[in-house]
Amino acid sequence: MNLEITGKLIQFLPGQSGQGKSGPWVKQEIILETSDQFPRKICVACWGDKAAVAKAFAIGDTLKAAINLESREFNGRWYTDVKAWKIEKAGNQADEVPQRSQPMPESAYEQASAEDDLPF
Repeated sequence: MNLEITGKLIQFLPGQSGQGKSGPWVKQEIILETSDQFPRKICVACWGDKAAVAKAFAIGDTLKAAINLESREFNGRWYTDVKAWKIEKAGNQADEVPQRSQPMPESAYEQASAEDDLPF
């Protein structure tokens, strides 16, 4: 299940790291607060390279996180994790699109405009 949440970063929990069967791991949990009519606080776990991405943001930044929800059972109790697989600042996406640094060559322009001609 893939979902997106948008919220204001209000807290960093202490980073965690360790050694597992498949090597070292790093985890950074952050708390986002939604801006709904009834705001909710959500603890989002950022694993591996996403932990470093999360640490680059500042308290008060509005973030958009693509998340997966996953539950697991342990000793008869169920626990649910909210894991981010992508996290970025929310806002105008046009600001994040890289601009072309050099003009398009004329031959490419002519080819593009010839392909874009409509028959009517």
